[in-house]
Amino acid sequence: MKIPFRVLLCALVAFSSGCATQQPVKPPSAATTASSPAPLLLISIDAYRYDYIDRGLSPTLAMLAKNGVQAASMQPSFPSLTFPNHYTIVTGLYPDHHGIVNNTMFDSVLGKFSISNREAVSDGRWWAEGTPIWETADAHGLRTATMFWPGAEADIRGHHPDEWKPYDGKVTPDQRVDQVLAWLDEPAAQRPTFLTLYFDAVDHAGHKYGPDTPQVNEALRETDEAMTRLVLGLKQRGLFDRINLIVLADHGMASTPLPNSVLIDRLIPIDQVQTASMGILAGFNPKDGSAKAMSDFAAIEHQLEQPQPHMQCWDKTRVPARLHYGSNPRVPQLSCLANVGWRVTTTDFLESHKGDVSIGEHGYDNADPLMQALFVAHGPAFRTGAKVGAFPNVDVYPLMAHLLDLPPAANDGDYDAVKDMLKPAVR
Repeated sequence: MKIPFRVLLCALVAFSSGCATQQPVKPPSAATTASSPAPLLLISIDAYRYDYIDRGLSPTLAMLAKNGVQAASMQPSFPSLTFPNHYTIVTGLYPDHHGIVNNTMFDSVLGKFSISNREAVSDGRWWAEGTPIWETADAHGLRTATMFWPGAEADIRGHHPDEWKPYDGKVTPDQRVDQVLAWLDEPAAQRPTFLTLYFDAVDHAGHKYGPDTPQVNEALRETDEAMTRLVLGLKQRGLFDRINLIVLADHGMASTPLPNSVLIDRLIPIDQVQTASMGILAGFNPKDGSAKAMSDFAAIEHQLEQPQPHMQCWDKTRVPARLHYGSNPRVPQLSCLANVGWRVTTTDFLESHKGDVSIGEHGYDNADPLMQALFVAHGPAFRTGAKVGAFPNVDVYPLMAHLLDLPPAANDGDYDAVKDMLKPAVR
């Protein structure tokens, strides 16, 4: 049953006279020895742009930031899309290196991947170029649990997290929180040390209505209520001061009005290419390996690489180095990135999806301010009231490996860039 936000917040702030409280929960026995790492809960609020916290609609998140660490922002990896960035956060690898190069992509052996294709999402071969932190944690005796996280549904080299749930958008934020708390209530031998929690209401509202709307504001409020429920539950279990929390987002969100559409089929003969993806980052390959198909594609590529009004296109060998993108075989031969506020699509798609086209989008250049993500951390390892500068999200992985006392797998992150958010004794 959903607990009213006023009750949760009141209990969280003071447990004072006149505030309704839940029945106390018996604190769990110590899950670890003195030499074992404190539990770590990684929380993603999908599409929580770095500046959303300034709207004053996330009081619990603001409390964690005030009493912990807040980054000016966190830069997503390119492309600033959901699956690539969630896997980057738990592997420390750029999408070009872990192989989840888009929400929709093509592999010459595995075929087509999309985030709505459950068979592909659960196929570990798509994810095998990265080593998620739960795999390393399990190998070193730490139990793990994921309440929705891209990659966690897949059997990667024979491994899942010890506890995991297949994504189900109908599971409410409160139910997600309650599952995490239930895992923390397990007997010491089964209790996870590394956990994840995922919220997506802010992303859904941003796509459907745009980032600067009452609907996004309501999603911010609802998500913060779930965060309040979490913090109260941790306090009731005596865990709030013993667990490290990292709360972040995968990317930001930009307004993308419906008229702002680059109709790619009006620029090229779309039937002469294999379309790997559409949207903010469109990708194209030669239709086949025949001489004619290769010649046709070369002409199309030459045309699109010329300056375009609302997008820029690159052969995969000419993608700007700062994007760390283009070496993976799954990166299409030609990538076309829409300017912020625009999309790449086709006439047929717009006609067949009237009223169902996102007017808020992400996936753009990861250096754009509107793509920057939230980062807040709180717990016994983190400094109190610390403000740190912006940093790339590949650095989250080595930070988590350090907190869990794990040898990091090969990654693109830099622990030295983020260690100052930790208390000196923890660094």
